[in-house]
Amino acid sequence: MLEAKNIDLHYGAAQALRSVNLVAEPGKVTCVLGRNGTGKTSLLRALVGQHAVSKGEILQDGKNITTLRPYERARAGIAYVPQGREIFPLLTVEENLRTGFAPLPRNQRDIPDDVFSLFPVLHDMLRRRGGDLSGGQQQQLAIGRALVMRPKVLLLDEPTEGIQPSIIKDIGRAITYLRGLGEIAIVLVEQYLDFARELGDRFAVMDRGSVVYASTKADLDEEKLKQAMAI
Repeated sequence: MLEAKNIDLHYGAAQALRSVNLVAEPGKVTCVLGRNGTGKTSLLRALVGQHAVSKGEILQDGKNITTLRPYERARAGIAYVPQGREIFPLLTVEENLRTGFAPLPRNQRDIPDDVFSLFPVLHDMLRRRGGDLSGGQQQQLAIGRALVMRPKVLLLDEPTEGIQPSIIKDIGRAITYLRGLGEIAIVLVEQYLDFARELGDRFAVMDRGSVVYASTKADLDEEKLKQAMAI
């Protein structure tokens, strides 16, 4: 389980996060919603350790990881699929996937079968350069690379942005499958409300760096959710 407890984050004098609380449990999808510029990506960067928080704690399975560096959090099983994918365009698909080996012990440095069963196109294009893939295929590659790490926590930053509908469905099926394993806590940052609502178990809507509405799926108030999204 991953928890953020009352975290603040600053970029110099500008405050990006304000007393944010978030919980991500194994076998569940926590959706973080909101307009552009509300702090969603800053939250993921704080969770993965790319930016140090200025207040509060980040816990993984009860252990305080607030001061751990990004590579230490990766070794602890936190995988991040950033907005924009950030694959290596000059490396082949296989080489891109193998970059996920970095935090793993040598006896685990193989590509799990799940990567190719979820995204068969990656197997078909192993020798193709990452830059030759379509945007949707690059998104699948970025998720596949994260799965190579055998994550305990998977952070996804707007995986449907600019993606064709058929691949959005593939990504949705992959998230559903991963949730069903019951082993991975998934945090999904998303603006596409219908996609998030279909997959989410918990919801947090952000505005101006704060969570302005939070709910489980069972207690979700559609009207309050839409009002928070419209702020």
